[in-house]
Amino acid sequence: MATVPKPSKPEPQVPRATRALRRGIPSLLYAGRFFSPPPIWREGRIAAEYLALVRDPVFVGKDVPHGDGRPVLLVPGFLAGDSSLSVMADWLRRMGYYAELPGIAFNVKYSEVVMKALTVRLVDVYGWKGRRVTLVGHSRGGILAKVLAHRHPEMVEQVVTLGSPLANPFDVHPVTVAGIRFAQAWNFFRYGRTADIERRFLRDLEAEPKVPVTSIYSRSDGIVHWGACLRPDVRSVEVHGSHVGLGLNHEVYKVLARLLPWPARSL
Repeated sequence: MATVPKPSKPEPQVPRATRALRRGIPSLLYAGRFFSPPPIWREGRIAAEYLALVRDPVFVGKDVPHGDGRPVLLVPGFLAGDSSLSVMADWLRRMGYYAELPGIAFNVKYSEVVMKALTVRLVDVYGWKGRRVTLVGHSRGGILAKVLAHRHPEMVEQVVTLGSPLANPFDVHPVTVAGIRFAQAWNFFRYGRTADIERRFLRDLEAEPKVPVTSIYSRSDGIVHWGACLRPDVRSVEVHGSHVGLGLNHEVYKVLARLLPWPARSL
């Protein structure tokens, strides 16, 4: 039977990261983590990670408890869409879960805009199954999932994040910040609103979780600095692998196999 690794003890976040989250959107002068940046050159492992997954017994369901139709909503990361989590969704369905994707083609819109669509999807899944929904989000998707659970805890069983910077969403590689700036410009011209629209979202992200949250992270993540995934009010589980490959990481699937079958909340 696969076992969940012992949760890592969260390390204290540096004051700069905390101030950055409470301040909201960083200034245009902020270009990402230049000192000790994430090892982005290690993001080329995704093909090897997929091969390791399909060869692992967990992929065919060996010693994996049946999901008993429990609903799971998967949320893709920044600049990604539903297809990035299609392998995980198919695996969850084979394991007996009611796994759904949110209908995102390109996760680039303002968080509050995406939240409206996610809320509708959550209501649909919750209403259809009549059970609280587990949210699994990759990268930005995990941040969205945490806030979605904060706003609608009555419909959420638990949140599992994969490489999500829950402590500071801007503690990322400079290349990622360049993408964020592009997204901000696109959203400004699309909606006529500046990134200040995200301040309420960031306050809800910082707030203490209302449902159990598990943050799965990797110290060799080449996009998000691993320390930004740790918070004292969130359970942390370390795996080994790239950031983009967390949705295909066999260690992640083993953790999910142990987390998802059992109720995370007593009431």
